[in-house]
Amino acid sequence: MQFVGYDTGNPGLYVSDASAGTDGEAGKTDEPADVDFVALGPGTELAYTLGERHCAGTITEDGHLACSDPAAPYCPQHRSTWVCAKCTGTCLKDEMDCVEPHAIYLAAFAPDVFKVGVTKEWRLETRLREQGADRGALLQTVPDGRIAREREAEIATEVPDRIRVPTKRAGLHRDVDAGAWEVLLARFEVDDADRFEFDYGLDLRDRPVAETIATGTVRGVQGRLLVLDHAGSTYAVDLRDLVGYEATPEATTRDLQASLGAWG
Repeated sequence: MQFVGYDTGNPGLYVSDASAGTDGEAGKTDEPADVDFVALGPGTELAYTLGERHCAGTITEDGHLACSDPAAPYCPQHRSTWVCAKCTGTCLKDEMDCVEPHAIYLAAFAPDVFKVGVTKEWRLETRLREQGADRGALLQTVPDGRIAREREAEIATEVPDRIRVPTKRAGLHRDVDAGAWEVLLARFEVDDADRFEFDYGLDLRDRPVAETIATGTVRGVQGRLLVLDHAGSTYAVDLRDLVGYEATPEATTRDLQASLGAWG
């Protein structure tokens, strides 16, 4: 089996029964394989040992098509780029298709990391959760994506529009600096009714150890970060880092770095 994708909105992993092409040729695919969804709700017990990693192939309506190319998580043939993510107001598509209300928002990640972003108005709360934001705020709603991206680009000269996963992981056990957040919101005159707060139920006292494993008891998922308890330590796993790994359904036995809490 192979980890071939993940979902952050309804936290879970997509696991395929397929294996890479038997003749070893990069890009070789077999018949579509079944894909199972492993929900990552709190208390779920995971027991997988990771093997070789290669391209995760692609998921179609018929199932998963494997790929043996060694590039992971995706080879050039199966890598996709969402052009809208690169937009700053000048449409990169043949025809602009974002003509519906868009929200420009701020997101906070503990303790004091903030970003600006854009999403369709109806997806605002979902988008904040997908990113693992601890808090969020609606700045403005505009008629279409082009206007939203232009405004985002203006704000991005002061507030970053991208935050890397390691930065988010470093603050999982921290609270948001409320003072710094309020100062930022005051600059944009954000009303109380346009603010969001999220609790992912992780209940962390110490920073979890960064690791790539799929064995342990799930505490929860915050954005792309899966938090697991295993052998007395707590680990934070970037779900994207699991994509492409072959896996066997048994608990890992490899030595892992222990968290400080394991020695208490």
